[in-house]
Amino acid sequence: MFLECAGIFFSVISAASVFVCILDKYLAVNNKWRISEKTLFLLSLFGGAAAMYITMLIIHHKTRHKRFMIGLPFIFFSQVALIILILNIL
Repeated sequence: MFLECAGIFFSVISAASVFVCILDKYLAVNNKWRISEKTLFLLSLFGGAAAMYITMLIIHHKTRHKRFMIGLPFIFFSQVALIILILNIL
């Protein structure tokens, strides 16, 4: 049951991260009000780092920002390490 809920949660967060990343790219191209970097990083911290990173690479959004190109993989690998640590403790 827990794994099913976790899978659903990460699927929703990943989908939201992809949507928000694409939306921010659209807003940037059209000189509209942008989504804050804080929001993008919060979605990443909640589990959307991998999906957002891949999306940014595909749509060429924020790929010149080292904070994202280094930060998102760092967040993702930190989360994977934490999950492995927790699973080994349990």
